[in-house]
Amino acid sequence: MDIADARSDCERVLQAVESSVVADREFLETVLTAVLARGNVLIEDVPGTGKTLTARSFASALGLSFSRVQFTPDLLPADVTGTHVYREADEAFEFSPGPIFANFVLADEINRAPPKTQAALLEAMGEGQVTVDGETHALPEPFVVVATQNPVESEGVFPLPEAQRDRFLVKTAMGYPDADAERGLLRRRTERESRTPSADAVLDPAAVRRLQSVPEDVTVDEDVLGYLVDLVAATRRDARTEVGVSPRGTQRLLEAARSRAVVEGRGFVRPADVRAVGEAVLAHRLVLTADATVEDAAASDVVADAFDRVSVPTVDAPAASGTE
Repeated sequence: MDIADARSDCERVLQAVESSVVADREFLETVLTAVLARGNVLIEDVPGTGKTLTARSFASALGLSFSRVQFTPDLLPADVTGTHVYREADEAFEFSPGPIFANFVLADEINRAPPKTQAALLEAMGEGQVTVDGETHALPEPFVVVATQNPVESEGVFPLPEAQRDRFLVKTAMGYPDADAERGLLRRRTERESRTPSADAVLDPAAVRRLQSVPEDVTVDEDVLGYLVDLVAATRRDARTEVGVSPRGTQRLLEAARSRAVVEGRGFVRPADVRAVGEAVLAHRLVLTADATVEDAAASDVVADAFDRVSVPTVDAPAASGTE
């Protein structure tokens, strides 16, 4: 698949999702960027903004199997990964897959489950497999986890630890729609009988796998690689951070930037691609100092300052880069 075909597929997916979800285009492109980069998505926003509908619509548009897990305080790891069930007829135990065995998994309100259950996702998100009773089971490909959490509640929730947050390629938010968009949302509701809209499938699992292979062919100039290194180094030197972006985070920033270039229809990475995904990829990986937290400093401010301080390289389109 070449860049032009990949760009066309991306546009078709975005249009299909936009037919059912009222959301900012930039937000939808961020989610699609994560899918192309084989990454997972954490959406943090207040209830009722369309997080669940967004996940379901992306799964439908991509033609992927969908599973939703409602995270609650009494949810057990086996409720997510599956367990062995005794079959009396065969006089043997048989593995019964849990809801994690789908292409597109929605972990709804992930911060309501205890850490032990949250950790059940670590292996799945990091390695595409789960281990139950010492037996390893491969997850279907492609595999994407979209998790949601509510930032305004503090009772009965378990904040994700740093190691868990680091497994998400991007952390983003939908935000409230503007007045015109919300009026359009109401108009759509009056014109259909179903309470929940749905997106038409425009791809299938095989097409998604081909699409995910395209970013690997995207050219990255040496100056852009240096730009990435300088950016993450700036987060580590910032006095407000106790822990800066890890080398894994640097790699994820590269992968996201290459995928963003594909969404834009280019065969090479521009600094603008890095900036477009920078906050979503980097901010949730930072651990702020106690003093910075007391002073209400935000991780997004650290990332923004890093972009302001690091000089931006000039990158020309390679001769054989394909579409600009």
